[in-house]
Amino acid sequence: MSPRERFGLSAAMTTPFDAEDRIDLPRLIDHARWCLANGCDSVTLFGTTGEGASLSGEERAATFEALIAGGVAPDRLVYGVAETAIGNAVVRARAALEAGVRAVLVLPPFYFKNPSDTGLFDWYAAVFRGLGSVGRDVLLYHIPSITAVPLSLPLVRRLADAFPTVVRGVKDSGGDWAATEKLVAARGDLEILVGDERDLARAVRNGGAGAISGMGNVCPGRVRRLAVDGLDDPALSELVEAVIRTPVTPAVKALVAHVSGDAAWMRTRAPLEPTPAATAKALAELHDRLFPEARPARP
Repeated sequence: MSPRERFGLSAAMTTPFDAEDRIDLPRLIDHARWCLANGCDSVTLFGTTGEGASLSGEERAATFEALIAGGVAPDRLVYGVAETAIGNAVVRARAALEAGVRAVLVLPPFYFKNPSDTGLFDWYAAVFRGLGSVGRDVLLYHIPSITAVPLSLPLVRRLADAFPTVVRGVKDSGGDWAATEKLVAARGDLEILVGDERDLARAVRNGGAGAISGMGNVCPGRVRRLAVDGLDDPALSELVEAVIRTPVTPAVKALVAHVSGDAAWMRTRAPLEPTPAATAKALAELHDRLFPEARPARP
Protein backbone atom coordinates (compact mmCIF):
# COMPACT_ATOMS: atom_id res chain seq x y z
CA MET A 1 0.00 0.00 0.00
CA SER A 2 1.41 3.39 -0.92
CA PRO A 3 2.09 5.95 1.83
CA ARG A 4 -0.96 7.97 2.83
CA GLU A 5 -1.74 10.97 4.97
CA ARG A 6 -2.33 10.21 8.63
CA PHE A 7 -6.05 9.94 9.30
CA GLY A 8 -6.40 12.69 11.94
CA LEU A 9 -9.89 13.89 12.90
CA SER A 10 -13.16 13.16 11.15
CA ALA A 11 -16.48 14.49 12.41
CA ALA A 12 -19.06 11.72 12.67
CA MET A 13 -21.53 13.92 10.86
CA THR A 14 -24.98 14.28 12.35
CA THR A 15 -27.77 14.47 9.77
CA PRO A 16 -30.24 17.39 9.80
CA PHE A 17 -33.88 16.84 8.86
CA ASP A 18 -36.46 19.38 7.76
CA ALA A 19 -40.03 19.65 9.05
CA GLU A 20 -41.14 17.02 6.49
CA ASP A 21 -38.51 14.51 7.72
CA ARG A 22 -36.37 14.93 4.61
CA ILE A 23 -32.60 15.32 4.82
CA ASP A 24 -31.93 19.05 4.98
CA LEU A 25 -29.17 19.19 2.39
CA PRO A 26 -28.32 22.91 2.64
CA ARG A 27 -27.85 22.61 6.42
CA LEU A 28 -25.80 19.46 6.04
CA ILE A 29 -23.50 21.03 3.43
CA ASP A 30 -22.99 24.13 5.56
CA HIS A 31 -22.24 22.01 8.61
CA ALA A 32 -19.73 19.85 6.72
CA ARG A 33 -17.93 22.98 5.54
CA TRP A 34 -17.89 24.35 9.10
CA CYS A 35 -16.44 21.14 10.52
CA LEU A 36 -13.73 21.07 7.85
CA ALA A 37 -12.88 24.73 8.39
CA ASN A 38 -12.59 24.39 12.16
CA GLY A 39 -10.33 21.41 12.77
CA CYS A 40 -11.58 18.32 10.92
CA ASP A 41 -9.54 16.60 8.22
CA SER A 42 -12.66 14.85 6.92
CA VAL A 43 -16.30 14.23 7.74
CA THR A 44 -17.91 10.81 8.01
CA LEU A 45 -21.33 10.27 6.49
CA PHE A 46 -24.05 7.80 7.48
CA GLY A 47 -22.48 6.48 10.65
CA THR A 48 -24.13 5.99 14.04
CA THR A 49 -24.24 9.70 14.88
CA GLY A 50 -25.52 10.36 11.36
CA GLU A 51 -28.48 7.98 11.79
CA GLY A 52 -27.15 6.10 8.79
CA ALA A 53 -29.26 3.01 9.38
CA SER A 54 -32.37 5.23 9.10
CA LEU A 55 -31.45 6.52 5.64
CA SER A 56 -32.48 4.88 2.40
CA GLY A 57 -30.03 4.09 -0.36
CA GLU A 58 -31.59 6.81 -2.48
CA GLU A 59 -31.18 9.35 0.32
CA ARG A 60 -27.54 8.43 0.83
CA ALA A 61 -26.79 8.73 -2.88
CA ALA A 62 -28.53 12.11 -3.11
CA THR A 63 -26.74 13.37 0.00
CA PHE A 64 -23.35 12.29 -1.28
CA GLU A 65 -23.95 13.93 -4.66
CA ALA A 66 -25.15 17.14 -2.98
CA LEU A 67 -22.03 17.39 -0.83
CA ILE A 68 -19.78 17.00 -3.85
CA ALA A 69 -21.80 19.57 -5.79
CA GLY A 70 -21.58 21.83 -2.72
CA GLY A 71 -17.81 21.90 -2.92
CA VAL A 72 -16.83 19.19 -0.42
CA ALA A 73 -14.09 17.16 -2.09
CA PRO A 74 -14.60 13.39 -2.12
CA ASP A 75 -11.22 12.82 -0.50
CA ARG A 76 -12.49 14.68 2.57
CA LEU A 77 -15.41 12.28 2.97
CA VAL A 78 -15.60 8.94 4.75
CA TYR A 79 -18.60 6.88 3.67
CA GLY A 80 -20.45 4.72 6.20
CA VAL A 81 -21.76 1.35 5.02
CA ALA A 82 -24.44 -0.30 7.19
CA GLU A 83 -25.69 -3.37 5.34
CA THR A 84 -26.21 -7.00 6.28
CA ALA A 85 -26.41 -8.35 2.72
CA ILE A 86 -23.00 -8.83 1.15
CA GLY A 87 -24.21 -7.63 -2.25
CA ASN A 88 -25.64 -4.40 -0.84
CA ALA A 89 -22.43 -3.69 1.10
CA VAL A 90 -20.40 -4.18 -2.07
CA VAL A 91 -22.64 -1.84 -4.07
CA ARG A 92 -22.48 0.95 -1.46
CA ALA A 93 -18.75 0.67 -0.82
CA ARG A 94 -17.83 0.32 -4.48
CA ALA A 95 -19.77 3.43 -5.51
CA ALA A 96 -18.13 5.48 -2.77
CA LEU A 97 -14.62 4.25 -3.53
CA GLU A 98 -15.04 4.81 -7.27
CA ALA A 99 -16.10 8.39 -6.48
CA GLY A 100 -12.81 8.94 -4.65
CA VAL A 101 -13.76 8.99 -0.96
CA ARG A 102 -11.03 8.95 1.63
CA ALA A 103 -12.25 5.72 3.22
CA VAL A 104 -15.30 3.56 3.79
CA LEU A 105 -16.45 2.62 7.28
CA VAL A 106 -18.04 -0.84 7.24
CA LEU A 107 -20.24 -2.19 10.00
CA PRO A 108 -20.41 -5.95 10.53
CA PRO A 109 -23.66 -7.74 9.52
CA PHE A 110 -25.48 -6.48 12.62
CA TYR A 111 -28.78 -8.33 12.19
CA PHE A 112 -27.14 -11.69 12.82
CA LYS A 113 -26.29 -12.05 16.51
CA ASN A 114 -23.48 -14.16 17.98
CA PRO A 115 -21.72 -15.00 14.70
CA SER A 116 -18.37 -16.73 14.99
CA ASP A 117 -15.14 -15.02 14.01
CA THR A 118 -15.00 -17.42 11.07
CA GLY A 119 -18.46 -16.35 9.91
CA LEU A 120 -17.54 -12.68 10.23
CA PHE A 121 -14.27 -13.23 8.40
CA ASP A 122 -16.16 -14.93 5.56
CA TRP A 123 -18.66 -12.04 5.37
CA TYR A 124 -16.00 -9.32 5.22
CA ALA A 125 -13.86 -11.39 2.84
CA ALA A 126 -16.79 -11.72 0.44
CA VAL A 127 -17.32 -7.95 0.55
CA PHE A 128 -13.64 -7.25 -0.09
CA ARG A 129 -13.47 -9.70 -2.96
CA GLY A 130 -16.60 -8.12 -4.41
CA LEU A 131 -14.86 -4.76 -4.45
CA GLY A 132 -12.18 -6.15 -6.73
CA SER A 133 -9.62 -3.66 -7.96
CA VAL A 134 -11.29 -0.66 -6.28
CA GLY A 135 -10.93 -2.18 -2.82
CA ARG A 136 -8.92 0.08 -0.50
CA ASP A 137 -9.10 2.15 2.69
CA VAL A 138 -11.70 0.09 4.52
CA LEU A 139 -12.20 0.87 8.19
CA LEU A 140 -13.69 -1.94 10.26
CA TYR A 141 -16.34 -0.57 12.63
CA HIS A 142 -16.35 -2.00 16.16
CA ILE A 143 -19.37 -0.67 18.07
CA PRO A 144 -20.86 -3.61 19.96
CA SER A 145 -23.17 -1.43 22.06
CA ILE A 146 -25.14 -0.80 18.85
CA THR A 147 -24.51 -3.85 16.69
CA ALA A 148 -24.12 -6.50 19.41
CA VAL A 149 -21.53 -7.95 17.00
CA PRO A 150 -18.04 -7.24 18.36
CA LEU A 151 -14.94 -7.46 16.20
CA SER A 152 -12.31 -9.38 18.14
CA LEU A 153 -8.62 -8.57 17.94
CA PRO A 154 -7.83 -11.96 16.33
CA LEU A 155 -10.50 -11.30 13.68
CA VAL A 156 -9.13 -7.82 12.97
CA ARG A 157 -5.60 -9.18 12.59
CA ARG A 158 -6.78 -12.03 10.36
CA LEU A 159 -8.61 -9.64 8.04
CA ALA A 160 -5.68 -7.24 7.94
CA ASP A 161 -3.25 -10.05 7.13
CA ALA A 162 -5.49 -11.54 4.46
CA PHE A 163 -6.37 -8.20 2.81
CA PRO A 164 -3.45 -5.85 3.52
CA THR A 165 -4.20 -3.54 0.59
CA VAL A 166 -7.89 -3.24 1.54
CA VAL A 167 -8.10 -2.94 5.32
CA ARG A 168 -6.82 0.44 6.46
CA GLY A 169 -7.82 0.35 10.11
CA VAL A 170 -10.45 0.09 12.80
CA LYS A 171 -12.88 2.55 14.27
CA ASP A 172 -13.01 1.43 17.88
CA SER A 173 -16.18 2.61 19.59
CA GLY A 174 -16.18 -0.15 22.17
CA GLY A 175 -15.68 2.22 25.10
CA ASP A 176 -13.35 -0.28 26.82
CA TRP A 177 -9.90 1.18 27.39
CA ALA A 178 -8.27 -2.18 28.18
CA ALA A 179 -9.42 -3.55 24.81
CA THR A 180 -8.47 -0.35 23.01
CA GLU A 181 -4.99 -0.45 24.53
CA LYS A 182 -4.47 -4.01 23.26
CA LEU A 183 -5.77 -3.08 19.81
CA VAL A 184 -3.40 -0.13 19.55
CA ALA A 185 -0.46 -2.21 20.75
CA ALA A 186 -1.17 -4.92 18.16
CA ARG A 187 -1.99 -2.53 15.33
CA GLY A 188 0.95 -3.19 13.03
CA ASP A 189 0.25 -1.09 9.92
CA LEU A 190 -3.40 -0.53 10.88
CA GLU A 191 -4.74 2.89 11.81
CA ILE A 192 -6.72 2.71 15.04
CA LEU A 193 -9.36 5.43 15.37
CA VAL A 194 -10.97 5.87 18.77
CA GLY A 195 -14.61 6.95 19.03
CA ASP A 196 -14.67 7.58 22.79
CA GLU A 197 -13.18 11.02 23.29
CA ARG A 198 -12.40 10.21 26.94
CA ASP A 199 -9.79 7.65 25.79
CA LEU A 200 -8.70 9.41 22.63
CA ALA A 201 -5.64 11.36 23.76
CA ARG A 202 -3.95 8.45 25.50
CA ALA A 203 -4.69 6.20 22.53
CA VAL A 204 -3.00 8.71 20.23
CA ARG A 205 -0.01 8.97 22.55
CA ASN A 206 0.32 5.18 22.30
CA GLY A 207 0.12 5.10 18.50
CA GLY A 208 -3.53 5.68 17.62
CA ALA A 209 -4.08 7.49 14.32
CA GLY A 210 -6.96 9.80 15.24
CA ALA A 211 -10.72 9.64 15.56
CA ILE A 212 -14.12 9.61 13.98
CA SER A 213 -15.80 11.72 16.63
CA GLY A 214 -19.36 12.73 17.39
CA MET A 215 -18.07 15.71 19.37
CA GLY A 216 -16.32 16.82 16.19
CA ASN A 217 -19.74 18.21 15.27
CA VAL A 218 -19.71 20.47 18.31
CA CYS A 219 -16.16 21.58 19.11
CA PRO A 220 -13.83 20.26 16.39
CA GLY A 221 -10.92 22.44 17.44
CA ARG A 222 -10.95 20.99 20.94
CA VAL A 223 -11.28 17.42 19.69
CA ARG A 224 -8.41 17.94 17.27
CA ARG A 225 -6.01 18.53 20.14
CA LEU A 226 -6.85 15.05 21.41
CA ALA A 227 -6.99 13.30 18.02
CA VAL A 228 -3.84 14.81 16.50
CA ASP A 229 -1.73 16.14 19.36
CA GLY A 230 -2.64 13.57 22.03
CA LEU A 231 -3.40 16.27 24.59
CA ASP A 232 -5.85 15.55 27.41
CA ASP A 233 -8.91 17.78 27.81
CA PRO A 234 -10.73 17.22 31.12
CA ALA A 235 -13.47 19.70 30.19
CA LEU A 236 -14.29 17.82 27.02
CA SER A 237 -14.32 14.54 28.94
CA GLU A 238 -16.81 16.03 31.38
CA LEU A 239 -19.10 17.07 28.53
CA VAL A 240 -18.84 13.59 26.98
CA GLU A 241 -19.76 12.03 30.34
CA ALA A 242 -22.96 14.10 30.31
CA VAL A 243 -23.74 13.20 26.69
CA ILE A 244 -23.45 9.46 27.24
CA ARG A 245 -25.92 9.59 30.14
CA THR A 246 -28.64 10.30 27.56
CA PRO A 247 -29.30 8.89 24.06
CA VAL A 248 -26.10 10.00 22.35
CA THR A 249 -27.16 10.93 18.81
CA PRO A 250 -30.04 13.20 19.90
CA ALA A 251 -27.75 14.73 22.55
CA VAL A 252 -25.11 15.58 19.95
CA LYS A 253 -27.84 17.17 17.85
CA ALA A 254 -28.98 19.21 20.84
CA LEU A 255 -25.44 20.53 21.28
CA VAL A 256 -25.15 21.34 17.56
CA ALA A 257 -28.44 23.22 17.84
CA HIS A 258 -27.02 25.16 20.77
CA VAL A 259 -23.65 26.11 19.30
CA SER A 260 -25.19 26.98 15.93
CA GLY A 261 -28.21 28.82 17.35
CA ASP A 262 -30.39 26.73 15.03
CA ALA A 263 -33.12 24.72 16.75
CA ALA A 264 -33.84 22.76 13.55
CA TRP A 265 -30.85 20.56 14.44
CA MET A 266 -32.90 19.04 17.27
CA ARG A 267 -34.93 16.96 14.83
CA THR A 268 -34.29 13.23 14.68
CA ARG A 269 -35.78 10.46 12.56
CA ALA A 270 -37.90 7.74 14.16
CA PRO A 271 -37.32 5.59 16.10
CA LEU A 272 -35.01 8.16 17.74
CA GLU A 273 -36.63 11.04 19.60
CA PRO A 274 -35.29 14.56 20.17
CA THR A 275 -33.53 15.28 23.44
CA PRO A 276 -36.07 16.56 26.00
CA ALA A 277 -35.98 20.32 26.46
CA ALA A 278 -34.77 20.17 30.06
CA THR A 279 -31.91 17.84 29.16
CA ALA A 280 -30.95 19.96 26.15
CA LYS A 281 -30.89 23.03 28.37
CA ALA A 282 -28.64 21.30 30.91
CA LEU A 283 -26.25 20.18 28.17
CA ALA A 284 -26.14 23.70 26.74
CA GLU A 285 -25.40 25.21 30.14
CA LEU A 286 -22.67 22.67 30.82
CA HIS A 287 -21.13 23.35 27.41
CA ASP A 288 -21.02 27.09 28.07
CA ARG A 289 -19.58 26.62 31.54
CA LEU A 290 -16.84 24.31 30.29
CA PHE A 291 -16.12 26.22 27.06
CA PRO A 292 -16.60 29.92 27.79
CA GLU A 293 -14.33 30.96 24.93
CA ALA A 294 -15.86 32.44 21.77
CA ARG A 295 -17.16 29.82 19.38
CA PRO A 296 -16.07 29.72 15.70
CA ALA A 297 -18.43 31.57 13.39
CA ARG A 298 -21.07 29.42 11.75
CA PRO A 299 -21.80 29.67 8.00
